[in-house]
Amino acid sequence: MERFWRSPWFVGLVFALLGLLTLFMMLQIKPLLMGIFQFLEAVLAPFFVAMIISYVLNPIVNMLNQRRVPRTIAILLIYALFFTLLTVIFMNLIPVFIKQLDELNEHLPELTTRVRIFMDGFNQNKFLPDSIRMGFNNSLLKMNEVVSQSITSYINGIGSTLNTLFVAFIVPFLAFYILKDFQIIERTALAIVPRSHRKEVVSLLIDIDTALGSYIRGQLLVCLIIGVFAYMGYWTIGMPYPLLLAFIVAVFNIVPYLGPFLGAAPAILMASTISFKLVTLVIIVNTIIQILEGNVISPQVVGRTLHMHPLTIIMVLLVGGEVAGMMGLILAVPFFAVLKVIVQHVFKYYVHRKTKKV
Repeated sequence: MERFWRSPWFVGLVFALLGLLTLFMMLQIKPLLMGIFQFLEAVLAPFFVAMIISYVLNPIVNMLNQRRVPRTIAILLIYALFFTLLTVIFMNLIPVFIKQLDELNEHLPELTTRVRIFMDGFNQNKFLPDSIRMGFNNSLLKMNEVVSQSITSYINGIGSTLNTLFVAFIVPFLAFYILKDFQIIERTALAIVPRSHRKEVVSLLIDIDTALGSYIRGQLLVCLIIGVFAYMGYWTIGMPYPLLLAFIVAVFNIVPYLGPFLGAAPAILMASTISFKLVTLVIIVNTIIQILEGNVISPQVVGRTLHMHPLTIIMVLLVGGEVAGMMGLILAVPFFAVLKVIVQHVFKYYVHRKTKKV
């Protein structure tokens, strides 16, 4: 009987039951946890975004600093380059967007007439069963309701939009001061750690840095591959401005699930001013790209950089989306990568201590 209590299977079963019990208790207090999370998200979101930006840009600042460029000057140079590129992109994008909107406004009556003719022909088709006709018309009515509700919710959410713009305004300033004093922040954080555990903590931070760096590089690589595929697809179907539209697809691809729709929207809008056939081709191209990205490119590239199986990444994304919505989808994989490194180090530390005692 004593062997059974000490069996690894029994210990694993106990831990599994405790984990399920913890998960059940967290689900019971989910409204309370979500309230706390929303408060912390509103307060800490600007600092968190600024820390991510600082983490991404710090290697570049360090490289310039090693070449005897002061950190403040290096940060200002990076900011100047970024805002210059942003200005150039918008200066080229806004005229194109306005031109396409004008073309859309000119062709809108024609498109409306085509849709009306299609609907009349569909409803007058005697070969279609009544159930299919009714189902199609009900679907159109529901689509109109969804669009109307979306517009209403957007108008009601103007306040949150202004708050988002305010956060976007202060984030560069926060990132500037974090980057400027990055080394001081590191030294201060290490000074809090007891001297006896400092070596283990430094090793832990190095491994976390490696894991996050791999994930970020993987995401950038995925966005680059998606941009190349989008350019090839748009160029093949004869889409105007394929490079600019492919760049938009690549940038928005970093947002899980919602990003592909946002990235494809400008191309669909532009194609609608030309022909219905081109709209269909754009939708097909983006659908194929997203199927490849979701099932082949992203799981393989990001999974290999983090040494995680594609099934694990999909499971983590599902959990993150369920727990924290869009923010959970964005942060689920890097959070799991950091958690994985911490668990490995804790396990290694206690195994080492146990071996030392023996």
